[in-house]
Amino acid sequence: MPDREAVLAALKTVTDPVSGGDLMASGVVRALSVEGGAVRFVMEIPPARAEAYGRAKAEAETALKAAGVESVSIVLTAHEEKAPPSLKPQAPKPAGQERVPGVAHILAIASGKGGVGKSTVAANLACALAQQGRKVGLLDADVYGPSQPRMLGISGRPASPDGKTILPLRNHGVTLMSLGLMTNDDQAVVWRGPMLMGALQQMLFQVQWGALDVLIVDLPPGTGDVQMTLAQKTHVDGALIVSTPQDVALLDARKGIDMFKQLKVPILGMIENMSTHICSSCGHEEHVFGHGGVAAEARKLGVPLLAEVPLHIDIRLAADGGAPIVVSQPDSAQARAFRDLANALVAEGVA
Repeated sequence: MPDREAVLAALKTVTDPVSGGDLMASGVVRALSVEGGAVRFVMEIPPARAEAYGRAKAEAETALKAAGVESVSIVLTAHEEKAPPSLKPQAPKPAGQERVPGVAHILAIASGKGGVGKSTVAANLACALAQQGRKVGLLDADVYGPSQPRMLGISGRPASPDGKTILPLRNHGVTLMSLGLMTNDDQAVVWRGPMLMGALQQMLFQVQWGALDVLIVDLPPGTGDVQMTLAQKTHVDGALIVSTPQDVALLDARKGIDMFKQLKVPILGMIENMSTHICSSCGHEEHVFGHGGVAAEARKLGVPLLAEVPLHIDIRLAADGGAPIVVSQPDSAQARAFRDLANALVAEGVA
């Protein structure tokens, strides 16, 4: 079966009738889903160019079939819309916390340092909660390294019917908003504190999240403006701290925990990622980054150890492929850790 990269390559061979570039670069392709041999997406087009895009749709179907896709579903939507508001500094909101309309709970997924798998945990947790029938949103607030669109298999740009409200995109039962959907893949975000704070407030309060049981916020690593703005501008039900077992990661995790304590955000628990590795050839178990360090830290702080996630290549491949492990291999031992984490949060009444 063609993978997501093959599908994207096929769509890039189709010429956009308005811009003259390829179909993917034009931004009309949205909510792209690649599952097995089936490809589905929406083409949001100007009403006056419906006929021209009808031909482009037929060309896209032909290109995808030639690439080996078994089933193609393309929906053309033609309506007038203004561009989404640019994520730039705005006048500050009044002091104090506000509820995000329609959102029952907000959970922050945080880490003291980068590279510990925080975003992978956030994506899998969101999908695991959605599989339980929860209405889930995921806000990718890691503005310098937004990876959730890739992990959830979502491409295209969010629409805005009035130039103010942003319509998020959706896949695997999860509603997503990310700065990665508003910028090009290779475009750096060169912003200082005020711009970060303004962008976060827009993604919280100007996105049409709808009715959600839980909004998961994938925070950037460290202790900075985004974390402070989230805690000060809206009510956060709790934070989950992700760390690997190694001492260097735990040093930074402690700083993150202390930050949330100062901001009066409850620590719901810790998650040990890359906890253990099982050799696929011989079955030998090896603790590449050590083992038990996060559990010991959780006991010291008096918070629960919510999950021990193994280091496994399937978790990485699933995330890179746009379908997290709980979606692509729901019955695997690797997915079980995330399902158990979702169960624990539902039992606590915070998701």
